[in-house]
Amino acid sequence: MYLAINDIELPRYPAKFVCKVMDLDDGETTTRTADGRLTRDRVAVKRQLEMTWAPLKWEELSAILQLMRDEFVRVTYPDSETGKIETKSFYAGDRTSPIAIERNGVMWWQGLEVTMTEE
Repeated sequence: MYLAINDIELPRYPAKFVCKVMDLDDGETTTRTADGRLTRDRVAVKRQLEMTWAPLKWEELSAILQLMRDEFVRVTYPDSETGKIETKSFYAGDRTSPIAIERNGVMWWQGLEVTMTEE
């Protein structure tokens, strides 16, 4: 697997990586009839990447978060549908990282979770 943000490979890879293929439908023209039949107006197909890391040292956590701090970033990732390494523009949603433990003067952060959604 290869993961990079703005052409910089991640310093640590996530323990869990999920590539979702999402259909976006027009909210006004996508409807259901009285008998339940769907009239659908798909306007786009987008990707959403869900990533979770094992415990990270503070420096590793900081490096990963700094890579995704811009409003939009280019992410290079393995795409489940195309079967290729793709590069697309994404934005990062909430980035959660609870403190786990300090051991021998090193702060470890438990379970960074990030969801990135294609622009």
